[in-house]
Amino acid sequence: MGIYLNPGNRGFQTILNGTYVDKTGLIDYVNQTINTPQKLTCFSRPRRFGKSFAAKMLCAYYDKTCDSRFLFEGLEISKMDSFYKYLNKYDVIYLDITWFVSTTDDIKNVVHDIQSSVISELKNEFLSFVSEDERSLPRVMTAIASKTDRRFIVIIDEWDALFREAKTDEALQKEYVQLLRGLFKGGTATDETIAAAYMTGILPIKKYGTESALTDFQEFSMADPLGLSEYIGFTEREVLQLCKRYAVCFDDVKQWYDGYKFEESDSVYNPNSVIKAVRYKRIRNYWTQTETYESLKHYISMNFDGLKDAILSMLGGKSVKIAISTFQNDITSFKNRDDVLTLLVHLGYLGYGAEEQKVFIPNQEVADAFADAVKGDEWKDVGDLIQESENLLEATIRGDADAVADALERVHNLNSSVLQYNNEASLSSAVMIAYYTARRIYKIVPEFPQGKGFADLVFIPRRESNKPVMIVELKYEKDADTAIRQIHENRYDGDLKKYFGNLLLVGINYDKDAKGADAKKHSCVIERV
Repeated sequence: MGIYLNPGNRGFQTILNGTYVDKTGLIDYVNQTINTPQKLTCFSRPRRFGKSFAAKMLCAYYDKTCDSRFLFEGLEISKMDSFYKYLNKYDVIYLDITWFVSTTDDIKNVVHDIQSSVISELKNEFLSFVSEDERSLPRVMTAIASKTDRRFIVIIDEWDALFREAKTDEALQKEYVQLLRGLFKGGTATDETIAAAYMTGILPIKKYGTESALTDFQEFSMADPLGLSEYIGFTEREVLQLCKRYAVCFDDVKQWYDGYKFEESDSVYNPNSVIKAVRYKRIRNYWTQTETYESLKHYISMNFDGLKDAILSMLGGKSVKIAISTFQNDITSFKNRDDVLTLLVHLGYLGYGAEEQKVFIPNQEVADAFADAVKGDEWKDVGDLIQESENLLEATIRGDADAVADALERVHNLNSSVLQYNNEASLSSAVMIAYYTARRIYKIVPEFPQGKGFADLVFIPRRESNKPVMIVELKYEKDADTAIRQIHENRYDGDLKKYFGNLLLVGINYDKDAKGADAKKHSCVIERV
């Protein structure tokens, strides 16, 4: 057992000692790729989404120097036909690139350190098959495989750490890519040496122009997880089971952490946040506390046409259409706003719907990160409005209609060229921004089916809150009283009044054609039920 060659099963055993959600079905997928043209897998997802857990699980399963049957007993993979086929049958090479980056004396030496460290352990195990002066890891592995007929399983955790830490050192990046190409480029040497490879990272494999640097890899990512979306994070079924196990309200967890949507699954949750929420029995922003909001602030403040407009629209609860194909899978080669937004998808700050090709802010935890990120000079107007939104909520609950109308006017005039508030749909975005922090205690539902139609916006308080339900009806070039009448006539308050009791009816109107002092005037009427 070594550090890089056959690291054993201790890492996975430690994981099982904690709160473990069974993701061993991923092993069955990798088993199906062994010694096939699809044997190279890169599965990228955000930090704290279980990348290292998967890598250590695969090490425990394939490493031939240990017996891991007892670790997998009762887990999903143990019930599959492929369980014993490859269990502890391979020499495993495991590389944690983040560890190499963080422990080197000089980051320029990382590629050399990787090769020399692994070659040193290979020489100890295969001394008679390795030339003493050989310094190339791909050549050493090829020599061993050709003389022993033993293929390797290669597992690389955080493959992109070098691109993130040495983001401007193109020479070092290319040296690293050349190493990976030597290992995985394909052809007879790779086929004879590598049985399968599994790489994790935050970013997909680096592209040069339109082509991947490692063209033979099958890629699964936040933008396109294909059939592996259930292994990105926790599924809703898994979260529900955790909530039952720890006696935590599932609705509260869903409201705060749900939001990543993929074609193959309904919902995917951030594992780090859910585990901490159920264990501590507190809903908090755990994931966003692991990295400063400054990185998000840096990206959303880039000077690309349409970027600020897109962020404003998403702050208002809208989805924004983007094209992801031009993104070069690094953190420096941005050509347009879509490249920045695509990066935020891979970092976990935005969700992505592949069918609609739209991005959106996925949940409350991430929404709070955006609220922090817009508190700078570039976003001063927006940041001030978000900070004021708590006062706006209190004004609404007090019934201060004038204060509510004034606040909405400020939002509305923030950037009329972007938001184009000349209809009720756009006014809905203004309301969502103005009540931004209300999302912490309310679930805000647009087009809520109720009575004889759909209420424009319904604010439903969290379970433990004593706040009233709010029904907000929006009108354009009419008047706020008409909005209130529509709530009554269509009985939007019916069931909500029955189940919640305390209701506020809020009618809001915007008249863009008003003249003089009333130009672009907002009006508001609040009625307590």
